[in-house]
Amino acid sequence: MAKPLNYLKETPSQTAGPYVHLGLAAGAAGLTQAPAELGTDIAGPKAQGERIRIEGIVRDGTGAPVRDALIEVWQANAQGRYAHPEGGGPVEPGFRGWGRAPCDFETGHWAVDTVKPGPVPWRGGMRQAPHLSLWIVARGINIGLSTRMYFGDEDAANAADPILGMIEQAQRRATLIAPREDGSPPTYHFDIALQGADETVFFDF
Repeated sequence: MAKPLNYLKETPSQTAGPYVHLGLAAGAAGLTQAPAELGTDIAGPKAQGERIRIEGIVRDGTGAPVRDALIEVWQANAQGRYAHPEGGGPVEPGFRGWGRAPCDFETGHWAVDTVKPGPVPWRGGMRQAPHLSLWIVARGINIGLSTRMYFGDEDAANAADPILGMIEQAQRRATLIAPREDGSPPTYHFDIALQGADETVFFDF
C-alpha cells in the first residue's frame, strides 16, 4: 500500500550537472533532432522600440569563463509592458520578452537580440528603470541565481530606481549596469561574475 504524500521525503537538492543543456537548450548541446528552440531574438520581429544586442560572459571566482552556464532572460517591451495577463496592458503580436541564452561551449560567450525595454511600474507610483531580469544556472550552482541588468545610458532612471537604491555600496551597483557600445545594432556588454571581488549582485527573488 502506498504511503500518503505527507510521509514522502523531500527530494534532495542537487546542482544542474553537466547536462542542463540537454533539457533546456538541446540544440546548443548538439542534438540535431531537438525540438525547435526559442532562439536568441526574445522580442520578435514586430516589437516596437530600439533594436539592441546584449552580450557577455559568465565568469567564476578566478575570472575564467563558465562555458556550460545557461541564462534565462525576462523583460518588458518598449512601453514597459510584460507579455503576461497582468503585465500592464497589451503587447505587440509575437512579443515574448523571455528566452534562454546558452553560453558558447568554447568561449563562454552568451548573447540575445531584443528591443530596449521601457520603465515599468513599482509600488507607490514609482517606476523601475529599464532593465532585464536574469536567472543563471550551471554545473556547480545548487540554486539558480537571480540578478538584473540595467542600461549604462539611463543614468537618471538608474539613480531613481528603487531596486538599485537598496544596494548601499555604489561600486556594487556598478556590477548590474551594462555599458553601451554604439553600432548596428547598439550593443550592451554585461559580464556576470559568480564570485570574487567584482561579484555580481544577486537577489533573493
